[in-house]
Amino acid sequence: MPSGKPWTNDELMIAMNLYCKLPFGQLRRGNPLIIRVAEKLGRTPSSLSMKLCNLASLDPYHQARGIKGLSSTSRADKEIWDEFNSNWDRFGVESEEKLQLILGKVIEDVATVLQVESRKPSSIKLPVNAPAGPTETIMTTKARLGQRFFRQSVLASYNCQCCITGNPIPELLVASHILPWGNYPEHRLNPRNGLCLAQTQDAAFDRGLITFDEDYRLVLGPYLREYLPNEALERNFLAYEGRQIQMPDKFLPEYGFMEKHREEVFRQ
Repeated sequence: MPSGKPWTNDELMIAMNLYCKLPFGQLRRGNPLIIRVAEKLGRTPSSLSMKLCNLASLDPYHQARGIKGLSSTSRADKEIWDEFNSNWDRFGVESEEKLQLILGKVIEDVATVLQVESRKPSSIKLPVNAPAGPTETIMTTKARLGQRFFRQSVLASYNCQCCITGNPIPELLVASHILPWGNYPEHRLNPRNGLCLAQTQDAAFDRGLITFDEDYRLVLGPYLREYLPNEALERNFLAYEGRQIQMPDKFLPEYGFMEKHREEVFRQ
């Protein structure tokens, strides 16, 4: 298999797509999706894995935590990183299209090889098209591609667990938008505009019944409190009040987005 050949822009877009959608601990060469994509690109799994680690080294969230990737990043790596971060809406969709094209199948089938390692001994699958919550409205073919990119990226960042409750069942999880989908189209596919929430918590967040403070701790709104005491609400919300969310492995929620949610969405 060829080695040492320059990476094309299309290949880098696919690599960036995979970096976004794979959990940080799943960038290794033995990952089944990496193996399949590398074969389609005419590259070795090791080569693709190294490219993903190069991209990881450009992630400011990792840099802030003192996590270092490989030091062999190229100018092209930096350029593709900047392109995605300047226009998630465009490159999220385009990279999904390119990944689907090389795999020769509809994007839903990718979920069968996209696995997230649980903190328990068993592993779980990360489906693409689990039930959509209020923040996941789908309208067009391109919107569907973008939505799948966003969902996989957000769920992978949180290791497929609700960042409030720890719920690990993919079919019950939603990639929740911090800034509303309809009001901020430029951030629809930005993984930093996402939280992994269970459906009940997503619905409450989407409707402004809960929010998070400057330290990412859960805040309950007065409307929700009107229904207390209530066993279901105490179990789903009150038990987690004041607790910091489970922080993601990558794509930390944008501080300014959380601030806007408190100001514009939260019902005080």
